Amino acid sequence: MISESQKPINSGFGTKSEPHEVLNGIDLTGKTAIVTGGYSGIGLETSRALSDSGARVIVPARRVDVAKNELEGIVSEEDILPLDLEDQNSTVAFVDDFIKTGLTVDILINNAAMMACPENPTKEGWDLQFAVNHIGHFILTKGLLPALSESGNARVVALSSTAHKMSGIRWDDIHFKDSYDKWQSYGQSKTAASLLAIELDSRMKDKGVRAFGVHPGGIFTPLQRHLEKEEMIALGWLGEDGELSEMAAKGFKTPTQGASTSLWCATSPQLDGIGGVYCENCDIAPIQEEGPGARYVGVAEWAIDTEEASRLWEVTEKTIAETI
Repeated sequence: MISESQKPINSGFGTKSEPHEVLNGIDLTGKTAIVTGGYSGIGLETSRALSDSGARVIVPARRVDVAKNELEGIVSEEDILPLDLEDQNSTVAFVDDFIKTGLTVDILINNAAMMACPENPTKEGWDLQFAVNHIGHFILTKGLLPALSESGNARVVALSSTAHKMSGIRWDDIHFKDSYDKWQSYGQSKTAASLLAIELDSRMKDKGVRAFGVHPGGIFTPLQRHLEKEEMIALGWLGEDGELSEMAAKGFKTPTQGASTSLWCATSPQLDGIGGVYCENCDIAPIQEEGPGARYVGVAEWAIDTEEASRLWEVTEKTIAETI
């Protein structure tokens, strides 16, 4: 079943809206936000914008020293904490330590990700992109539910991507035991992000927690670090000279613009009473239709299917339980 809410609301914002526009008039003083990967690319701009609006921003980071350097003057050093989403023990330790503080969480933005990396299974045998982009964030989000519930009006944003159209959930071979394809792996993990938001919203909306899947847009950031220059030229992102192509220059967003949809979902009163939807360009996305823009506009039905979302939640719980 697809949510009846999965249709644009004409927010007044768009593809190139900036954080200061979507946060205009929004005061986050006294609120606590957690942003994974909040020290690089759009994550850094997300942290900056939330902090500028008054929120206390906590950034879990795999590279704490790098994060402290990048976030100087934006986030307090004491709020930059170690977390490796690939490592279950690291994620559980972060959650346990955070819950002990007694802090509530008003905003959780699952922003960190790996994209199109070479095959490199985790010690559990999990596909690395699925492990980091989905399972790690699942453990984090589920563990933080008591703190999110305590807020009474919390929002969770799960970063998806238009790449979700490359693959639904591969129920017969989620971890690519048979053969690995880095783009299908990435696509599956981004479908999973959207489905996580849907099931989380269904389970938690009565406790004041709403969740949203977000496609931030095409942005040139360190997320592309696993791609060779030749591949980015073939994709049309770079010209033969290695510089950003004319197509990419027109179509890509800046890192600040890439943060705007996450920020809109995390804070906008336009979304009061709504949740479990996939958003893009600072609005609820339309369901994908056939045509030349299908690859880049709208959301595939498999990424907003409530039955798929429930199944993924249960399969993820079982997957984790089998390794304990």
